[in-house]
Amino acid sequence: MARQDRDRGGEDRDSEFIDKLVHINRVAKVVKGGRRFSFAALVVVGDQRGRVGFGHGKAREVPEAMRKAIDSAKRSLIRVPLREGRTLHHDIEGRHGAGKVILRSAPPGTGIIAGGPMRAVFEALGVQDVVAKSLGTSNPYNMIRATFSALKREVSPRHVAAKRSKKVSEIIARRADASAEAGAAATE
Repeated sequence: MARQDRDRGGEDRDSEFIDKLVHINRVAKVVKGGRRFSFAALVVVGDQRGRVGFGHGKAREVPEAMRKAIDSAKRSLIRVPLREGRTLHHDIEGRHGAGKVILRSAPPGTGIIAGGPMRAVFEALGVQDVVAKSLGTSNPYNMIRATFSALKREVSPRHVAAKRSKKVSEIIARRADASAEAGAAATE
């Protein structure tokens, strides 16, 4: 009885995370008797409140590969500051290998405008409005890593204000002034 309670408790603790299968690949190892097939899974895990991670798992069966990938992803979680809990604070670029991604914050109602692997990252992260573009490679592993390299450099106005010994309102006021100037230039 105690074992069942422990197992159920683990499920409750892990239920805060959602996982998205991004890519599954069948790989073959050539051995004396022929080919031995196994599966490699790429999974993104997040709590939809600003924490996200990705992992890779490999096993003879798909469910086992996914379980290993999920465990790996939970060990590599990062925290990303979100504006109003729905979008990024600023535009940012990320690179990994031949992959380059551009992530842009968006106004409410825009939705997630992003391709395959990046969409899974934003859904797991809890972002509701973002525009993203992938340049270069379409390899899901490199797209995910480029997206994570960009998200790791995302900083909140609170963090910037603390670094510069200023108030958060001063930092946000500059952002509002810059967007107003950009809007005035676009209408001319």
